[in-house]
Amino acid sequence: MLTLSPGERRSQRAKAHGLAPVVMISAAGPGPAVIAEVERALSAHELIKIRAFSDEREEREAWLNTICVSVAAAPVQHIGKILVIYRPKPPEEKRTAVGRRPPGPRKTKKQMLG
Repeated sequence: MLTLSPGERRSQRAKAHGLAPVVMISAAGPGPAVIAEVERALSAHELIKIRAFSDEREEREAWLNTICVSVAAAPVQHIGKILVIYRPKPPEEKRTAVGRRPPGPRKTKKQMLG
């Protein structure tokens, strides 16, 4: 499981404030499908919110630890039924904008019409 310094956690909490939960965990707990969905969400976003539908705080805390260990992420915050986790993308996974042209000379209207 990844760990964050208090300053890093504070920064990630601030970034997570405006996020909506992208993964939901039923009262049955985090099964393989939930872990796979968390993995996909972290690959796309680095920082995600998870909504847990359990009334037991200890159970949600155990789920948070299980998920973080399974996907090698850091727990950022646990408030009520919302869990926030973070995992930085490796440098080779960061993507460039899709469908953008490489820089270079552009054609003028005259060249395109002519």
